[in-house]
Amino acid sequence: MFREAPQVREIIRVDSPVDAPGKNDFGFAVTIMLMWGLGILTLWTSSSGYGMRLFQNQNYFVIRQLFYSVAALACLLFFANVRMDVLRSILPFLVVGSIVLCLFVFVPGIGIEKNGSRRWLRIPHVMTFQPSETAKIAVVLFIANLLAKRRGDEEKDIRISTPAIGLAVMVLIIFLQKDFSSGVFVLMMGISIFFVAGMKIGWFLAYSFLAFLGSLLFVFLEPYRVNRLIAFMMPKFDLYGLNYQSNVARLAIGAGELFGEGIGGGLTYINRIPEVQADYIFVGWVEAMGFVGVLAYFALLLFFAWRGYTVAVKCPSRFGALTAFGCTTSIFLQTLINTGVVCSALPSTGIPLPFFSAGGSSLLITFAMCGLILNVSRITEDDDGGEV
Repeated sequence: MFREAPQVREIIRVDSPVDAPGKNDFGFAVTIMLMWGLGILTLWTSSSGYGMRLFQNQNYFVIRQLFYSVAALACLLFFANVRMDVLRSILPFLVVGSIVLCLFVFVPGIGIEKNGSRRWLRIPHVMTFQPSETAKIAVVLFIANLLAKRRGDEEKDIRISTPAIGLAVMVLIIFLQKDFSSGVFVLMMGISIFFVAGMKIGWFLAYSFLAFLGSLLFVFLEPYRVNRLIAFMMPKFDLYGLNYQSNVARLAIGAGELFGEGIGGGLTYINRIPEVQADYIFVGWVEAMGFVGVLAYFALLLFFAWRGYTVAVKCPSRFGALTAFGCTTSIFLQTLINTGVVCSALPSTGIPLPFFSAGGSSLLITFAMCGLILNVSRITEDDDGGEV
């Protein structure tokens, strides 16, 4: 039972219950659709110029995103309705499959090399897929499943080597793809699940310190990562080179002022940002909607996180609770990192904005995680989520 991990209740104080047991959390479901709708709207108003220049179609990215949304909805429905005991029984196949997909990027003709990195798989006539996205959901389920079996404080503190090794292997594979930001993100997400599951603070600090040293080592192995760090620390340096995107992003954010320039209007700076439909899509929302729009977005994000963490805390199943916590943290933390980069509060990472950034990989996994949270919200005392 999740009540065996009291640390979670100390970290997340939630007094309001989820919807009636056995039913989907309606508020969370509505929030998913609102976030997705705002993402489509922002993509439409931000990418039209870029789509016209590259593909002679101002709606190119929106049309593709709607196509991906159909597949993403199918993922949401599957993970929202599959029985948790069935999910745990097929979990080894999901984890191994995720590892195999991550290794496929190194196979010539299947993996795509871009700017010295191998992060994508080519699916002919359909899309390119980033398998490190599957690692996020695989890591959440893998660690939640193993830690859900740990009974007793002593056993939980000692027998964490298997999930820790599994996490390290997955992160290392992502690092070898030269996808440093995704690797660090998966590492942070995994350690956070260890923490709320009951890891002693001493072990948590030790793992965090080792993770920090390892990440620092990988930063200095590649010159472009060092350049990103320099650009972050010196925002006025090389404004038309290393700091070009962040510089134009700051101008766009400033142009949004209080109420923004309006959805559908000609935005002043957004078309100057290369590949704005991807990692810098939030700039479009800020320039169009201004400071008021930013407040509205973060209010919706906080409501999303609140409902997700509420589901985790109230769930009677330890596996379900850790799964809901991991999925909510993944989406919430990824959003904070992306918006932090856009606002120049963090170094450039290449982390997409959930629900907003164009591309099928992120959208599919985001919706799959939301489906898992909805699934967990229906678990009752009588249906223990496949506890062992």
